Amino acid sequence: MPARSDSRPRARRVLVPVGVLVGSAAALGYVWAVDPNEPGHYPLCPTKFFLGIDCPGCGIMRGTHDLVHGNVAGALDHNVLLAVLAPMAVVAWVVWALRSWTGRSPEATTAQMRRRHRLMVVGLVVLVAFGIVRNFVPYLGSGIG
Repeated sequence: MPARSDSRPRARRVLVPVGVLVGSAAALGYVWAVDPNEPGHYPLCPTKFFLGIDCPGCGIMRGTHDLVHGNVAGALDHNVLLAVLAPMAVVAWVVWALRSWTGRSPEATTAQMRRRHRLMVVGLVVLVAFGIVRNFVPYLGSGIG
């Protein structure tokens, strides 16, 4: 499969992925230092506040806090999707950084675009289904009243 080549200098190509890494590290550092389990530090989830139900993302910040403190079980207790989303985010960033470093990325074919589209639709369906199911299955809840 032919690859596209980016002619910009390497420093310019990796600037955004490195910026995202630094910003993510700063955000994780803040979540590590400031416990989201204590009220008053972070805004409330609008879905939880207005509707009284858990959205698919409810508990991710508290789960991330537990994860950066090494408490994997606690992280999964707050939001089980964290077990899927965190590794996917790391892999996506690594692929992006490597492509930026080398300046080469594969050409997107029609078949790849169809697969990406199907994957996006499946991901959206999974998020919506999880958001609904977690409000009826007690152990899938975010753990906040």
